[in-house]
Amino acid sequence: MTHIQTLRGGSRGARFVVRPHGVRRALQKLQLSMAAGIDHASPVSVALAATVILSAYFVLLPGVDLAVSGLFYDPAFGFAASADPVLRALRKSSSWVMGLTLLGLIVLAVRGWWTGWREARKALFLITGLALASGVVVNGVFKSMWGRARPIQVEAFGGEAEFSGAWRMTDQCLSNCSFVSGEASSAAWLAAVAIVMTPKAWRATVIPLAFAYAAALSFNRILFGGHFLSDIVLSWAITGLVLCLLHRVMLHCPVAARRARRRRRVRPHVTPVIA
Repeated sequence: MTHIQTLRGGSRGARFVVRPHGVRRALQKLQLSMAAGIDHASPVSVALAATVILSAYFVLLPGVDLAVSGLFYDPAFGFAASADPVLRALRKSSSWVMGLTLLGLIVLAVRGWWTGWREARKALFLITGLALASGVVVNGVFKSMWGRARPIQVEAFGGEAEFSGAWRMTDQCLSNCSFVSGEASSAAWLAAVAIVMTPKAWRATVIPLAFAYAAALSFNRILFGGHFLSDIVLSWAITGLVLCLLHRVMLHCPVAARRARRRRRVRPHVTPVIA
């Protein structure tokens, strides 16, 4: 049902009136999510626990980042893997894969308006997830506000900036900073696309391949000196948490609402018995 109605007339052009039904449905989704609760085994709880545990690990042991990046650094040649043609081709491939994947999801979302909402809901969830998790949270908030210098920029690896641990806000980087990795977030999103969209018959093959490709894209950034280990791992955790929360609101709650409506419709009406 359309929730925004366009009214034309007069010299002022079009006016938009938001129907109360759309607002009620949005509030109902949030109410169902809160009423259903989040148990310890739900994806949201698992993603939140993973984010907290991994954050604590890297905050308590900041030297892990330097040790891992140091494995791929040579004082004479720097991060030599950044010149490897295979690894460079792997990084470039992500733009094509991301673009084609996003285009396919847009086609599914548009087609879903005519063929039914089942495919469209999943596609819209993933498109929104990419915009929110990778676009807003990772690139818009963390990379622009935390100011963490990349490995290639810190003194330990030939740069001039100071090393700062995970979750520490500094001024060592002004823009497009290291914490957390935007490319790793996009790679994690590709893995989520495989989980959500792959038919059951192909899941055993497609999902492991998708995760292997996403992991290669992510950890390739460590070899290039572009990110620390914590940037990669926490980017996956944060992206997963955002996607799990969004999945609950966009996909889980509407299903719960339909089931609740069905229960109300089939509930027998009890008529009072007059003695």
